Amino acid sequence: MSEFAQLNPAERILMGPGPSTVPARILQAIGAPTLGHLDPQYIEIMDETCAMLRRVFQTENALTFPVSATGMAGMEAIASNLVERGDEVIVCVNGVFGGRMKDIMERCGATAHPVEAEWGEIVTDEAVAEAVRAHPKAKLVTIVHAETSTGAHQPLEKISKIVHEAGMLLVVDAVTSLAGHPVKVDEWEIDAIFSGTQKCLSCPPGLSPVSFSERALAVIDGRESKPQSWYFDVSMLRAYYSGSGKRAYHHTAPINMIYALREALAIVLEEGLENRFERHRQMHHRLREGLKMLGISYIPKNSLHTLNCVSIPEGVDDAQVRSRLLSEYSIEIGAGLGPFAGKAWRIGLMGHAATQRNVDLFLAALEEVMK
Repeated sequence: MSEFAQLNPAERILMGPGPSTVPARILQAIGAPTLGHLDPQYIEIMDETCAMLRRVFQTENALTFPVSATGMAGMEAIASNLVERGDEVIVCVNGVFGGRMKDIMERCGATAHPVEAEWGEIVTDEAVAEAVRAHPKAKLVTIVHAETSTGAHQPLEKISKIVHEAGMLLVVDAVTSLAGHPVKVDEWEIDAIFSGTQKCLSCPPGLSPVSFSERALAVIDGRESKPQSWYFDVSMLRAYYSGSGKRAYHHTAPINMIYALREALAIVLEEGLENRFERHRQMHHRLREGLKMLGISYIPKNSLHTLNCVSIPEGVDDAQVRSRLLSEYSIEIGAGLGPFAGKAWRIGLMGHAATQRNVDLFLAALEEVMK
């Protein structure tokens, strides 16, 4: 008899900041037979997955692939490839993940010039323009499209023009927006972008989709030094993910997670991007109206549909409400971070979790536990 109990995790309704609920179809895909990472059949599956990623990113970028690690690895892969020691960069910071990008850029040896906004606010076009004028030698500008810590939805089109007119690259964090909000890599001229599988794709955490423009690849090809990270070195990864003929071995890819991502992307494309964006929009507004009836207001003026950051009503015990939602209704929501700790809830409506059933169940449960 085994000394270990049978694995039996609870079935949760995941409505926090991630991960989101994974459909059975994707979990079944993970269980398909494992192939070798250089098996011709696997290479075909991998190439198909990359082609599907291009459609979801709305790009023709040849180098679009899933980094073999979770979402933050995408951020680190972009930074370590585009930045060399001594470079200057401009980093937009209006929450945890903008701050994290600044940290990573500095670890890569760059001097990071922050463009700061209040938590819950977006970074203005004027602030970016001022930073670009003040730091004309900066190589790139980084910005978070969907700030998970505050629920702020950042417009990118005008900022992209400002950045490119200054001859800089635009780097975007789309972890909580890809497949939930429009992400138009080519139309918005995004040079490097990363996301995660565990948010609106409703795939288990473990991969970070990225895409590099030709401008970004030219910068990488012109480096004077090797990237500080061997694992994330695009000059080698490119020969595996977008090579022709025999693929160069780099690392053992997470085969079964690629199966899962392929299935998740298939679900997205079967629904249709516009239909999916509209579903997230409708569920956001249904939640917003229900929360208004309970006297709960949103913090960001420009709110994400996928991550709803709201103020906790006066006199309501934050931890007790979240604990009861989990224990009595098996619903997970997120706590506030940083200056929002104890003052905000973060309610995720991402991918498979963005349904009328979940919204209505959550509102009823929340009303009950707040009594």
